[in-house]
Amino acid sequence: MTNQTQEALKQARQQVLAQTQMLQNLIPPTVSYTTEGNVLIIGPEDLARLAADKLSTMAHRVILANEAITSQDEAHLERVMAAAIDVESYYNKLIGVKGFLGQFQVSVEHQDGAAELSLVSIRKPHFDIVLDLSSTACLNLEMLPPGYFYVGQDAEKLEDALAQIPDLVGQFDKPRYVKINLDICAHDRNGINGCNRCLNFCPADAISSVAKKIEIDPYLCHGAGSCTSACPTGAISYDLPTPHALHSYLNKVVSRFREHAQTAPVILFHDNAVGADFITDDLAGDIIPVALEEITVASLDHWLSVLAWGARQVLILNTDATAPTLTQMLKGELSLANSILDEMGQPQRISLIDPSMLADLDAMLDISLDWPVIVPAAFASTTKRNTLFEAIDHLNSQAGEIDTCLSLNNIPFGKVSVNVEKCTMCMSCVAICPAVALQDGGDKPALHFIEQNCVQCGLCEAACPEKVISLTPQINFDKAARQQQHTLKEEAPFECIRCGSPFATQSMVHRMLDMVGAHSAFSANIERLKMCGDCRVKDMFEDILQDPEKQLR
Repeated sequence: MTNQTQEALKQARQQVLAQTQMLQNLIPPTVSYTTEGNVLIIGPEDLARLAADKLSTMAHRVILANEAITSQDEAHLERVMAAAIDVESYYNKLIGVKGFLGQFQVSVEHQDGAAELSLVSIRKPHFDIVLDLSSTACLNLEMLPPGYFYVGQDAEKLEDALAQIPDLVGQFDKPRYVKINLDICAHDRNGINGCNRCLNFCPADAISSVAKKIEIDPYLCHGAGSCTSACPTGAISYDLPTPHALHSYLNKVVSRFREHAQTAPVILFHDNAVGADFITDDLAGDIIPVALEEITVASLDHWLSVLAWGARQVLILNTDATAPTLTQMLKGELSLANSILDEMGQPQRISLIDPSMLADLDAMLDISLDWPVIVPAAFASTTKRNTLFEAIDHLNSQAGEIDTCLSLNNIPFGKVSVNVEKCTMCMSCVAICPAVALQDGGDKPALHFIEQNCVQCGLCEAACPEKVISLTPQINFDKAARQQQHTLKEEAPFECIRCGSPFATQSMVHRMLDMVGAHSAFSANIERLKMCGDCRVKDMFEDILQDPEKQLR
């Protein structure tokens, strides 16, 4: 590509990005941290005391010495002895640390029991900030909570922390990154555990199951977005930007660039902190960078939608700052995305890259040169799941138009099968399904299923009293079959032998007759099992009227 062509593409990119803004909430929801400047310094006492000496402006400083001093050098020890002489050291064994900026609770062993160190040391219910100089972090999280500085014995990190800590006094606001809709959450229904995907991928440990409901602690949340990517129903959604806002922005950027440059762009997702530093003017003109809070904010539905709307390839810039859990999740999602493309006969056009690869992307981008989407899709984003399938169906229509099923393990897509011989159509599965994939027949005894809605949470399988339900994870490329309402079982209703009104399914009544018909409570009145509720009560009273003393015998 000539320099002149590159310059023209860069100008087109600059014009498109200047014209296109991502819609944001004008008054975004936030959470507030309030601190007084009470600092706990954990680590070897010599290093902790030297650090405390440099934090003399803080309201309170407390040292928890949990490791041996690092040097016996006399000059070093003299400096330590002269440092922070008004700061008290504690030597209690650490039990645990939890909390966030302004609300850290530090438990230690104390007088044959446990105590909160803040109450013992400064008569406060909590510490505001923790500076951890230990050889291993006392709080074992990939993304540490705000206000917790783990520096170990790294002099550069310590200097940076000592510069930041004095400014952390007062009130601070942070975005509330995600929101949750419990009505469509598949985690738990009626005391039965189902989906746990979000719990497996939060690097900040901000997600927990409380009283069998998913809760997200907004004070611990870093906005990684892994929970929103992992959530199969869309119950957890990102709020800055919203899913609709991000989809709309991507659609406009791709379509406008195609219009201006007359070529298909490459979309490059990166985080707006560390990753943004690697985005320079040297980036090829047909590559459009999209900044996110974290790269996992964009997921499978965004990647495939971008391709369907006319991008030729998707790149995701991963840096050393990305938590290992997020990288693991990304690789799993990428494998799924590229398996979908493989199945429909397209090249693997979604790639995870590192900063060293930015200088020479030509070989990687060559695979998509012959695969621009000829007719960009016209669909707009709706729900997460429907948007994903709109993208898959459009990409399939531009390739092999296959109607096969791609079978993969541990994916939130697939079908439900029922052993019709043993199913009594009690509808426990319908009542518990959070995605309305399983539906009843209304006035007629029937069990219906829509594959596109199924998230493979397993709630129906666990709730089935007959244990006749099985799950098959797969992606069905046959759009009509996937969206169609399939009848898993239907039968004629059982009509009351007394009044003729339908009141249950044939299989349910026969099951009751088999299970309890021989029981002493029914043996003399087996026919009542074949009656509706009203007629059963009438029959009982008539029996009593004919023989009032019968129930006493």
